Amino acid sequence: MVNLGFVIAEFNRDITYMMEKVADEHAEFLGAKVKYKILVPGVFDIPLAVKKLLEKDDVDAVVAIGCVIEGETEHDEIVVHNAARKIADLSVQYNKPVTLGISGPGMTRLQAHQRVDYGKRAVEAAVKMVKRLKELDKK
Repeated sequence: MVNLGFVIAEFNRDITYMMEKVADEHAEFLGAKVKYKILVPGVFDIPLAVKKLLEKDDVDAVVAIGCVIEGETEHDEIVVHNAARKIADLSVQYNKPVTLGISGPGMTRLQAHQRVDYGKRAVEAAVKMVKRLKELDKK
C-alpha cells in the first residue's frame, strides 16, 4: 500500500475542496491510503508543510493541492513558480515523490473549476512514482 500525505491550500477553498475530494476518491480507487492532511493558508505556504510530511517515515509521497487564479498583477505567476520550484527541490532532497496538483497561474475562476481533476492527476502520479521507484530499488 502507498501512504500519501496531502497538503491543501485554503485559498480558493471552494475549488481546492473539490480537488481534495477527487484526490481522496482516486487514492481509494488506487488502493492508496491518505495518512495525513495539512491545510495551509495558500499555495506559497505549501513547501514547509510538504517538508514536514516528507520527514515522516510512514509517508511514501506527498500530493500538493492548490489553485492560483490570475489577478491584476503577476502575483499569481510568482506564487506558483516559487512554490513549484521549492516542491521539486524537496522531492529530490528527501528522495520521495511530491506531485503538483496546483492549477494556475494565468487562469480565471471558471478555468479553475474546469481543472479540479488536477487533484486526481497528482494522486495518480504520486502512486505511479512510488511503485516505479520501488521497482527500481529491487533491481
